[in-house]
Amino acid sequence: MSLGIVFLSEVFGTAMLTLLGCGVVANVALRGTKGNSGGFLMVTWGWGIAVFSGVFVAAKSGAHLNPAVTLGLLVNGKAEYAPGVKVDVASTLTYFGAELLGAFLGAVVCWLAYKQHFDDEPAQASKLGVFSTGPAIRSNPWNLITEIIGTFVLVFVILTLGGTPSGLGPLAVALLVVGIGVSLGGPTGYAINPARDLGPRIAHALLPIKGKGSSDWAYSWIPVVGPLVGGALGGIMARVVPIIVTAAS
Repeated sequence: MSLGIVFLSEVFGTAMLTLLGCGVVANVALRGTKGNSGGFLMVTWGWGIAVFSGVFVAAKSGAHLNPAVTLGLLVNGKAEYAPGVKVDVASTLTYFGAELLGAFLGAVVCWLAYKQHFDDEPAQASKLGVFSTGPAIRSNPWNLITEIIGTFVLVFVILTLGGTPSGLGPLAVALLVVGIGVSLGGPTGYAINPARDLGPRIAHALLPIKGKGSSDWAYSWIPVVGPLVGGALGGIMARVVPIIVTAAS
């Protein structure tokens, strides 16, 4: 498979992820929408369906949709990122770039869909919350730990049971993300994906959103570094645990 196909697959899949994921947050958070005040459970299921859709769209490239997943596969020692896609520097950068671009584009389309509600929403935090995550209690060390744990669960389960998100299957990955959201999402909003947070945050900074306020760059490294660390740990442990289990049996 050519890297051009991989790039397009991941761009469209990740764009679908953030369009629907940011979209459910907009529906819950912005004033005057039909889903206003729908609650956190509605958000978690909306993100789960967003993942379900994104994995289907990007199935050809393994549907990483997430640099933490790509990094997990890399440190796990996989020979291929997807059937016919060799693990090397070029393919790794292709996945990273496509995931970030797709996340940015999906957020832009979400803004277009909710443009009038963004204009009508007075709270700057609600506007930013559509695009990116933020902590319930701001404490960088503990927020970082939460993101590491959540992303570890995501990558470890995917690599242990399916090898890639498309290998595990759209429904299983979607339910896994819902589970992480309802169980571990309370402290930070569970970015668990550097592209999912950084791409839309850049969109928030660049788009002409009425009265938008700060993009909170002081916090922005947490949902990037935490998921990358968690993804790497998940990839390592997904390789080590089967060896330990085999040796012990």
